Amino acid sequence: MTAPAATPALAAFRRIVVKVGSSLLVDGEKGALRQAWLDTLGADLARHAARGADILVVSSGAIALGRTILKLPKGPLELEKSQAAASVGQIALARAWSEVLGRHGIVAGQILVTLHDTEERRRYLNARNTMETLFAVRAVPVVNENDTVATDEIRYGDNDRLAARVATMVGADCLVLLSDIDGLYTAPPQKDPSAVLIPVVPRITPEIEAMAGGAASELSRGGMTTKVEAGKIATTAGTTMVIASGKHDAPLARIEAGGPCTWFLTPTHPVTSRKKWIAGSLEPRGILWLDAGAVGALRLGRSLLPAGVARVDGVFERGDCVVVRGPDGAEIGRGLVAYDAVAAVQIIGKSSGAIEAVLGYKGRAEMIHRDDLVLAAE
Repeated sequence: MTAPAATPALAAFRRIVVKVGSSLLVDGEKGALRQAWLDTLGADLARHAARGADILVVSSGAIALGRTILKLPKGPLELEKSQAAASVGQIALARAWSEVLGRHGIVAGQILVTLHDTEERRRYLNARNTMETLFAVRAVPVVNENDTVATDEIRYGDNDRLAARVATMVGADCLVLLSDIDGLYTAPPQKDPSAVLIPVVPRITPEIEAMAGGAASELSRGGMTTKVEAGKIATTAGTTMVIASGKHDAPLARIEAGGPCTWFLTPTHPVTSRKKWIAGSLEPRGILWLDAGAVGALRLGRSLLPAGVARVDGVFERGDCVVVRGPDGAEIGRGLVAYDAVAAVQIIGKSSGAIEAVLGYKGRAEMIHRDDLVLAAE
């Protein structure tokens, strides 16, 4: 895979979301904020804000800071202690961002979200409106997961996917994931010295997913896998994404200077707000496996009919979000399914005219209507 003649330029984007992880913000040994590094990032953000770009930060670090303040021991924390650490640390984290941005005359606004805030349509719109209002007054929203109330069952579990979800929510045209690695390699560089950095990913394929640490899985979490999952969410909704190391001072300036990173490209056509919400669904309930003919029909803008579905996986209800995959396992898109899993299994491979005879009632002709379907980036 080779890079195109020109890679994207960070200075050309109008709305940028920057994700910062705990390991970059907080010194693991001291449990203290890496203030000098944060100051350089603050200058980076201020430079882009000064040219007129909207800036949003997705920041981890609340639990890491809170456990130090509360003098909690190292290692895994019980849920209650983790929530307590988050409640204390979030105040320290918000103060840190307020001060570092304030030195450049920028006001920071804190927004804490849970998974349900972006999975439920009305709450999604409310959160988006708040962020849009902050942009309008030239403030910088600083977003984090609300770890004080989130349990394992209702957590994002990683801020890569949270950042991608927020980027699609606000219509950002660029998502920057600051990581502890320069980008996506052909193999884990810690294990394979011959691994090569991939500068540009035109499209996320099963091969790219495998490089990230395994075959595509809606249940996998952690490391480069979640970053590629974030890439699928972002690029499908029209957001370009870049993974770069945040271990260096002024990490955005390093990207702009041509430093090592991986760009994930997106098609230029925009998608509607509703389709961005569908594309960014973090917890699809099932998978529909299509035959080649159905894949071709979807590419032509048609709805998904039962006849083109070869297999159904998962347990889902009517209206749930499901992943649509082709015969080779590549993700074709995501959509809101018109039948529950039990009914879907019964009608796959059959013509729409046979649905009533099979189910005993006249259902929709489409398994997923084109208005409820968003295709992955080409």
